[in-house]
Amino acid sequence: MHNHLVMKGAMDQLSAVFGALADPTRRAILASLASGERSVAELGAPFAISQPAVSKHLRVLEDAGLITRSRRGTARLSHLRAKPLQQASEWLVGYREYWEESYERLDELLERIQAQPPADEPADDEEGAVE
Repeated sequence: MHNHLVMKGAMDQLSAVFGALADPTRRAILASLASGERSVAELGAPFAISQPAVSKHLRVLEDAGLITRSRRGTARLSHLRAKPLQQASEWLVGYREYWEESYERLDELLERIQAQPPADEPADDEEGAVE
């Protein structure tokens, strides 16, 4: 039962991370935070959205565990928390391996098809072949 709850919690976290990453504005905010902490005003500057809209995006990122927020004087600063991104990346690795194997199988199939004589030309061992 404990393992099920731990796994459920991990998947809920993963769902929250992918949900947060689904929005291009949030991805851009994370990219900005990769170079250091930023205030809400700094994070919102590149976008034509209101400060409350930026705050909503930050809340989604915070709820997903992708950022932490703190206060310095009157400024509310956001900080990147990369661990959930690493967990999402690790989850995706299994699918990358699947696709690489699929591409290898496709390459093998293409090689077999290319090795076959064209359908409109008779094979050398067929009757009527020119010698």
